Amino acid sequence: MSEPLSNATNVLSASPVPAHLPVGGRLISMDAYRGFVMILMAAELLNFQHLHESFPNSSLWALLAYHQSHVEWAGCSLHDLIQPSFSFLVGVALPYSVASRTALGQSFRTQFGHVLRRSFILILLGIFLRSVHATQTYFTFEDTLSQIGLGYPFLFLIGSSPRPRLVWSALGTILIGYWLAFILYPASPGFTYSAVGVPVDWPEHYTGLSAHFNKNSNLAWAFDTWFLNLFPREKPFLFNGGGYATLSFIPTLGTMLLGLIAGRTLRAGLPQGDILKRFLILGVAGISLGILLHVTGICPVVKRIWTPAWVLFSGGLCFGLLTFFYYVIDVSGHKKWAFPLIVVGMNSIAIYCLVHLIDRFIISSFYIHLGHGPFLLAGQAYEPLLIGMATLAVFYLILRWMYRRKLFIRI
Repeated sequence: MSEPLSNATNVLSASPVPAHLPVGGRLISMDAYRGFVMILMAAELLNFQHLHESFPNSSLWALLAYHQSHVEWAGCSLHDLIQPSFSFLVGVALPYSVASRTALGQSFRTQFGHVLRRSFILILLGIFLRSVHATQTYFTFEDTLSQIGLGYPFLFLIGSSPRPRLVWSALGTILIGYWLAFILYPASPGFTYSAVGVPVDWPEHYTGLSAHFNKNSNLAWAFDTWFLNLFPREKPFLFNGGGYATLSFIPTLGTMLLGLIAGRTLRAGLPQGDILKRFLILGVAGISLGILLHVTGICPVVKRIWTPAWVLFSGGLCFGLLTFFYYVIDVSGHKKWAFPLIVVGMNSIAIYCLVHLIDRFIISSFYIHLGHGPFLLAGQAYEPLLIGMATLAVFYLILRWMYRRKLFIRI
């Protein structure tokens, strides 16, 4: 699972040369952006919500708690950009990965076989991590890794074509087709929402066209009530408490295609100023179109079911974040500050697994060997924050050790 850096590529991190070296063909900004996203994910351990509850009048903790949690349905917090950024960066990395493997003489058939194997492993890893604290295998496919795994073969097939129009046509087909499929699925005015874990008076209920995207009463929910019950379960699947759905991998592919467009732009040999302009235009266009679809009632911006409006809106924000990291790091040359982000970003699979597998072990080990005292120095309200910071420090030290020894987890 681990290799020297010179050979390491994976779905979330694809480039054939060390990230810390200013070598042509690799963008340090991609590693930094990836690391930023992974830190956002791991930072859940800081538990800002606890501090918000302890200090309800503090606007600082209220703001941090909001951006460390997912919005209830429509809208977006910083935390909601983690999964879109994962997916977007997969698309950005694909042209680099394909070019590297083609240069090594790999045929299309060989590369596609590798893609299928990689996708299968991602899906299985997603199921495994979801099942860690379950009493039996928890078959679910709405998590980040499974969603990427389901869509990655299609991304590769589309991205293998040199025709830019194919990418844009595929993106348009996905967005319009997915929206139309939801619209054609009947929205029942008398639907019993209490049976699917949604309060009858929930303020996020929509009417008109947007009603077809209501929580646990839409096409994706209906599909899962059939599909997920094909697998062994402790009890029949009736609904997902968060409204997440398997079919979201289809519009998630749209997010990856936006990343593919970004990756091809970066590899096109354009002047850096032109690249920045294109990214800014695409970013503003995506955000504007997403908001327009939402406010007109055509399609709400909902991350949990990855609506077409969400693809455009979040994709625009991803272009904005990539623009920031690309400008500051690769264009302006300010690299030193991003070293911790690069350390994390170069081992994205490792940190993803560490957070899901051993966070409780590290926390309990701190308490066993040090007691609660060191984490109560600032008062009981700050204990979750301090224990979270200590756990994140352990994760970083592990990744720093792996980085220095050129050990990088790949799939």
